[in-house]
Amino acid sequence: MSQPKPDSPVAAKVFPSPNHGERKGGAPDMILLHYTGMPTGAEALLRLCNPLSEVSCHYFVWEDGGVLQLVPEARRAWHAGLASWAGETDINSRSIGIEIVNPGHAGGAPPFPAAQIEAVIALCADICARHAIVPERVLAHSDVAPARKCDPGELFPWDELHARGVGHYVEASAIAGGRFFALGDEGQPVQALQAMFALYGYAIAVTGVYDAATEQVVRAFQRHFRRERVDGVADASTITTLRDVIASLPRRA
Repeated sequence: MSQPKPDSPVAAKVFPSPNHGERKGGAPDMILLHYTGMPTGAEALLRLCNPLSEVSCHYFVWEDGGVLQLVPEARRAWHAGLASWAGETDINSRSIGIEIVNPGHAGGAPPFPAAQIEAVIALCADICARHAIVPERVLAHSDVAPARKCDPGELFPWDELHARGVGHYVEASAIAGGRFFALGDEGQPVQALQAMFALYGYAIAVTGVYDAATEQVVRAFQRHFRRERVDGVADASTITTLRDVIASLPRRA
């Protein structure tokens, strides 16, 4: 019996996981990036391939840049969980999931090795080219599940990916003083802020109340776009960066 070939030439081989199903709604148009969040890559790989865990991903990237494919791109891997983006709630059907070996926040948040990031960039570039995935649809797990997830975290170099043509990014506005919004604030300015986050794609209710859900969305945005300080406070830097992110979106038919 011949060994199946990976969908991407960046992957060295297929290491199959049984945890997948039929996609609903057509071809994937999104990439979702995760960190494994476990002490070792070997433990994470075993969990992603264990039928009892009911979790999986399409690709798995080791610290040295080695890449495995666990689930065919045509299949629906189980990596996003309860999630939403731009009104879509079946993120697993719309996305290709990439797990990056890193113990994450619970494991001390070590930096991502250069070889690993090079592999992630190459893999994402290949997937985006083959599936016509636009830059703003290369997202963090924390973007689509801000109440539950914080990966791949504020140490993930989104700016490096963008410089190499992968993902949507702008330089963050400098942190300074000035007015800010935080938990418990209410009013039209908070409502406008929530509407801006919703416009970009975050799942947020436009209520005019800076509640816990709003704080979680702000943290998720900061982890992706204003990584210097992740505190859930919508200060001038966060708001200006959000404005610039939205303004830099390309016009699409």
